[in-house]
Amino acid sequence: MAQLYHERPGNLSVLYRQDVEDHLASLRYARLIQHALMPDPLMLKCILKDLFVLFLPCDIVSGDFYYTYSCRQFACIAAGDCTGHGVPGALMSILGISFLNEILQSKTNFRANRILNQMREKIMKALNQTGCQEEAKDSIDIGLCVIDTNSGSLQFAGANRPLLRIREGELTEFKPDRMTIGIAPLTERPFTNAVIETQPGDSFYLFTDGFADQFGEMTDKKLKYNGFRQILLSAAGLPMASQKERLEAAFNEWKGRFPQYDDVLVFGFKV
Repeated sequence: MAQLYHERPGNLSVLYRQDVEDHLASLRYARLIQHALMPDPLMLKCILKDLFVLFLPCDIVSGDFYYTYSCRQFACIAAGDCTGHGVPGALMSILGISFLNEILQSKTNFRANRILNQMREKIMKALNQTGCQEEAKDSIDIGLCVIDTNSGSLQFAGANRPLLRIREGELTEFKPDRMTIGIAPLTERPFTNAVIETQPGDSFYLFTDGFADQFGEMTDKKLKYNGFRQILLSAAGLPMASQKERLEAAFNEWKGRFPQYDDVLVFGFKV
């Protein structure tokens, strides 16, 4: 008995380590699947003139996702932020990507707000959401653009996520609707559609809230939205690849030795 008593803790430790290794291996494989559903940034150059994707998951898998789709003269670009991060957020992101593919491959009318309206209906139906208090409140915040590559015009619709444009050093914000994708609001209304005429040199940015919500080591406070905007403006004159490097360096400098609290996604592009 004494021998069994001494051996047991060691055996449990080995089993625990094996469980952890198996769990991490499963998460790493899930990350491969999730990344396979999102477009390769190199392939995006066939759709957009110039771009960058800053994608920094908080965990191995992410609740943030980016998306592109092109058909005829239209290109669709989106950046989404799902409820939570890690495994629950990743499952929601896969659901969001799948529904966007389903909507856009069904030869839908390429209007940004109609895409979000249909996406909301599908998410609510899939999660059996009717607006009752006891229901799960899983949802997706998303900014979505539809670009007409013939005319250069850009449509934008947002569910709690804005679009930023920098033109000749001036930043303009196109505000989203204060609604999410999922959870029936008290009065459900259609998303609005903004039509934006682009000019050569315009830079556009879709993003989630992880960058602005990061706590800084030196201040113990969040960077906040205005801080994020200032970092974007400081990098705006650089090529897109250099802008990504500037943003990532600024994020790491602000964060310091503090842990990352949320997934981070910034999608910058020129039409």
